[in-house]
Amino acid sequence: MNKPPTHNKKLKDWVSKMARLCNPDNIIWIDGSDTQKQLLEREAIAGAEIIRLNQEKLPSCFLHRTAPDDVARTEHLTYICTRRKLDAGPTNNWMAPKAAYQKAAAIFKNSMVGRTMYVIPFSMGPVGSSFSKIGVELTDSRYVVLNMLIMTRVGEAVLRQLEEEDNFTKCLHSKAQLDINKRLILHFPEDNTIWSVGSGYGGNVLLGKKCLSLRIASFIARKEYWLAEHMLIMGIEEPNGHIEYIVAAFPSACGKTNLAMLIPPEGLKRKGYRIWTVGDDIAWMRVDSDGSLWAINPETGFFGVAVGTNSKSNPTMVKVIQKNTIYTNVLLKPDQTVWWEGADGEVPTQGIDWMGRPWKPGIKDVNGKLILAAHPNSRFTAPITNCPSASFRLEQHHGVPISAIIFGGRRQHLAPLVYETFNWQHGVFVGATMASERTAAQVGKLGEVRRDPMAMFPFCGYNMADYFKHWLNMGKRMAKPPKIFHVNWFRTDQEGNFLWPGFGENLRILEWILDRCNNKVGANKTAIGFVPKAGDIDMTGLELNQGAMEKLFEVRNQDWIGELKGIKKFFEQFKRDLPRELWQEYKELLVRLESK
Repeated sequence: MNKPPTHNKKLKDWVSKMARLCNPDNIIWIDGSDTQKQLLEREAIAGAEIIRLNQEKLPSCFLHRTAPDDVARTEHLTYICTRRKLDAGPTNNWMAPKAAYQKAAAIFKNSMVGRTMYVIPFSMGPVGSSFSKIGVELTDSRYVVLNMLIMTRVGEAVLRQLEEEDNFTKCLHSKAQLDINKRLILHFPEDNTIWSVGSGYGGNVLLGKKCLSLRIASFIARKEYWLAEHMLIMGIEEPNGHIEYIVAAFPSACGKTNLAMLIPPEGLKRKGYRIWTVGDDIAWMRVDSDGSLWAINPETGFFGVAVGTNSKSNPTMVKVIQKNTIYTNVLLKPDQTVWWEGADGEVPTQGIDWMGRPWKPGIKDVNGKLILAAHPNSRFTAPITNCPSASFRLEQHHGVPISAIIFGGRRQHLAPLVYETFNWQHGVFVGATMASERTAAQVGKLGEVRRDPMAMFPFCGYNMADYFKHWLNMGKRMAKPPKIFHVNWFRTDQEGNFLWPGFGENLRILEWILDRCNNKVGANKTAIGFVPKAGDIDMTGLELNQGAMEKLFEVRNQDWIGELKGIKKFFEQFKRDLPRELWQEYKELLVRLESK
């Protein structure tokens, strides 16, 4: 064991207590240095945890493979452990804290025998910022350490901050036997504690990510009057140097990362816009002394889905992952580079698939099903500093001011391309009723509507009814709340073809949104909100099919009346806890729809 580089008694006592439970052979404190990182890489290669890739083509890049049954977040094994079940709410799995600690401790007991326990002090957000929170993760996985070094701020500065404060999130992880029957991801909001055991997949074990940044942080944020949200943050710079920032929340498969790294389309390049990426996944937002909302991205990296990432879908991300990247569950090519379905270039003639088996195009399993080279949820972890559009304000303690909040979903026929809500309360209603239709890539019935309020359904660390109340209350705390909008890039014609090209063309819609925030353009009032007037979307250089614009902004009242049935069913599960303001918005929307 290297000597604990801290005088924080609470931290040292907790590490000792967890070490007695897990019984590691050794304890190593992570200092964030390159020397230690390189040593860990060499050890991980020797232990077959990672494979070094072609260092000429992919410098400082590695490949990792998880167990075949450990490839995604295991939401059915993810629990919120509060003393009262009501505090977890109807949308979360709940387990009583005492029972949860006992059940997990039995799996953790002696789980690190023959292994090293790594102690990772990390900061979510710039060290010392009033926005930021500190965590300490204990793990027996070098893969976790190497990923946390990319995704969070780790090292001496964090430990110095811990000398001044005792308040940190206690994060314990062990791979144990990687047994899905002994896998638990437990959150104890009242104890500021996270325990994860039996998994090696990033979403379950990088405890600074969804576990701390959303589930625990959302609980803390409610008490401290701020917002911890599953949102991208991006800046749009005009030629005069003025930058406006927006945040946006989308369910999975709706292009959140692509939007955060948007490249202006040819038709708008004459205007000289520049995009700044602040973050693609998490936004922590506070009300500043000026009464407006400011945001930081608490992370320092991207944990993105590899499959489908290419020079058309996200050219910026393709550049990001050329160096200093850890790939998970992708194909290893003979030249020690990687590939996945939807990647650039020719399909390889052979390789080693994500499960470590020889692969070539067209091979099938015993049931005649095509064997994929990469897992559909294959991942890459890469530093945000690799990003050509990375914001220069990433380390600013104050964050960035937010002009607009955007919610979105994947709806073929219901929601228009963009609409503005009437006010903050109506905006919360729109966020609370957000939904997407299942795609062919998702498990379940094609076209089935899935509610995902504020894209937080899997990540809210407490009762979602109280979360909605918190959003309503936050609006009252702001003198200048951001305007709230809803977008839908996925509206289709009768043949199922997308009416809107998406990708970089989405900047045209963001331009209208910012013009609305600055009172530069008017809008048409509909039952659901304000939609653009004809001619107010700059269509320079973009030709759509005849009648497409009218269809993109059409609001069919009867369809929305049908939508209200699903909203009512969703709301009813919260019983008397649902804020009356949301039922008020529901009823007022119904009146507007029926009066047209």
